[in-house]
Amino acid sequence: MATTEEIKALRDETGVSIMQCKKALEEAGGDVEKAKVMLRKASAAIATKKADRELGAGIAAAYVHAGGQVIGAVVLSCETDFVSNNEEFKKLAYDIAMHVAAMKPQYISRDDVQEGDLRAAREVFADEVKNVPDAAKDKALQGKVDSYLKERVLLEQPFVKNGDVTVKDLIDGAVQKFGERVQLTRMERLSVR
Repeated sequence: MATTEEIKALRDETGVSIMQCKKALEEAGGDVEKAKVMLRKASAAIATKKADRELGAGIAAAYVHAGGQVIGAVVLSCETDFVSNNEEFKKLAYDIAMHVAAMKPQYISRDDVQEGDLRAAREVFADEVKNVPDAAKDKALQGKVDSYLKERVLLEQPFVKNGDVTVKDLIDGAVQKFGERVQLTRMERLSVR
């Protein structure tokens, strides 16, 4: 059975409700890291259930880096003003803007990748896998394309402040924490060079 201190520490770290933290710790046999993974999986399931809700509020956040040389900006949308005015929600938007400035994503999600860009990537990687046996060639090519996209798609990138979670994991966690749909609807990165 999880102690009150363990439950509180997990709640402080994740922002998830005390009852969900307690349940996750009990199911994980007291293993905090396993409980965190379980909470991330639960947050993804909750986000999927709320995916069809209408977004009526949100916040635009910007991060300026390197003495004004780089700016990352995002629009993080949610359902209500109650959530968009929450300090934790504002901090999440700011952190994602900082991530955009640092990691230079080209797309928010895979849905944003143009077919022409995918075709060009496949052509480049097809040349790289030409010596792979035919039975494994398609899998090798897909692996290279997936790796290429993971570096360029914001939601799939490991978060700059914690490489154990992706930006999508952060947003899914916000859905679980705030109890409503949260979606990154726009991003921009500007740089002098």
